[in-house]
Order: sequence, then C-alpha cells, then structure tokens
Amino acid sequence: QVQLVESGGGLVQAGGSLRLSCAASGRRFSSYTMGWFRQAPGKEREFVAAINRSGSTTDYTDSVEGRFTISTDSAKNTVYLQMNSLKPEDSAVYYCAAYTRIYYNLSRYARNYEYWGQGTQVTVSS
Repeated sequence: QVQLVESGGGLVQAGGSLRLSCAASGRRFSSYTMGWFRQAPGKEREFVAAINRSGSTTDYTDSVEGRFTISTDSAKNTVYLQMNSLKPEDSAVYYCAAYTRIYYNLSRYARNYEYWGQGTQVTVSS
C-alpha cells in the first residue's frame, strides 16, 4: 500500500512553468512505477508521463514531449513533473499514480495503475 500526495499546482500564464510534486509514503518507493495523468472538465483522464522504478526510462504522451519532464528522487520518495512552455490546453487536474506489476513497457493505461493521489489543479491562462 502506498499513499500519494500531489502538490505544486496553480495558475500560470501561457508560456510559463510549474513543477508538480508527488510524495509517496508507505511501501518502498522503488517498488513502484510512477505516472502522471490529467483530466480536464468533460474529458476522460489521459496519460501524461511515466517513469520506471529505477528512473532510467521515461515515456510521454506526444502533446507534452519536449515540454514536460518526469523525474524521481528516491531519497525523498518523490516524483516530479516539470512542466515548461505551458499552454491553455494543459489546464486540468493532474493526478499522480503508481503500480507494482511488471509490464513489458511503461503503462499508459489508467486501469493498470493501482494507487492514485487526490489531484492538483493546473490552470494555464492565455
């Protein structure tokens, strides 16, 4: 069992940056693959980024590739999402998630993630 708590959301102008943090507590952090998802009003939850247990492999959805960076700090049991060059369409509630199972590739499917945070709002104004 792991508990996930996100922070760092807020209001930013287009072109600006935010860094989201997700602090994990409970089971050993290195046991989890971590991901970020987002959900805008009236839309389905969508995959944003994922990182493997060792932090050596990452995956991004096309719309954020080159602008967002996912990373981990094992000493702090924290995963980050650095978001640069933000666009209004990036506005959403951002969720941190984790899973323990082993898949061939990093999973982009929300159904595979066993644990979820409560979400943090990101609003990008034009």
